[in-house]
Amino acid sequence: MSEHIKTSREGAVLNIMLARADKKNALTGAMYLSLIEAFEDADGDSAIRAILISGEGGNFTAGNDIGDFLGGAKFDNDLPALRFIRRLTILETPLIAAVAGNAIGVGTTMLFHCDLVYATADARLQMPFVNLALVPEAASSLLVPRRVGPQKAAELLMLGEAMDGVEAHRVGLVNAVVAPDRLLAHAMERAQTLASKPRNAVATTRRLIRGNPDELLERIDLEAQEFNKALHSAEAHEVFMAFLAKGKK
Repeated sequence: MSEHIKTSREGAVLNIMLARADKKNALTGAMYLSLIEAFEDADGDSAIRAILISGEGGNFTAGNDIGDFLGGAKFDNDLPALRFIRRLTILETPLIAAVAGNAIGVGTTMLFHCDLVYATADARLQMPFVNLALVPEAASSLLVPRRVGPQKAAELLMLGEAMDGVEAHRVGLVNAVVAPDRLLAHAMERAQTLASKPRNAVATTRRLIRGNPDELLERIDLEAQEFNKALHSAEAHEVFMAFLAKGKK
């Protein structure tokens, strides 16, 4: 388990905290692998009835660590980030998110796979893939327009515009906007309530709501192909070099 992923149990709820606060909880390969391990453990343990995921230090996550991209990794089935996305899609245990601060890139796209999402009013959700000369991932090109409609999806995915927690609640991505000092407690209360329901009834209802995961996995594969091409394009190289230069100033 990565040192930047903290897990604990509160009754029937597995609590997962992204704990790389100095980097706004940007996700590394090791962190993705630890999240996969935690998901597999939860699905294999009948005593775990729900998972709560949150971020340490006032942020959910700044998304994928840019260093992974700059390292020239291929966005294919061996990449921990893509393995995480695929595992998230087939997760059987109900997943609840508590979102404060930045939720960037996969920090937002993973929320479309969560069963319940709670956020602070000033949370910042953004999918700036196009800004980085990249394309959507985690089946967001399918799930975002389904959830918010094609026009709003164009704002979020093509313009790369951010939403705060209030707007995310308005468009149906967030269940409730919660005060910062109550966020984790409120999300845990909801997770505990869900965990107390009859297990099989919850599991069946969840499967009916989510539908066939094969459709999502197919879209994830298509996105991955396009993401990999974009990642190794001259356009993306230019954007990343500008990002590096800005960071050195």
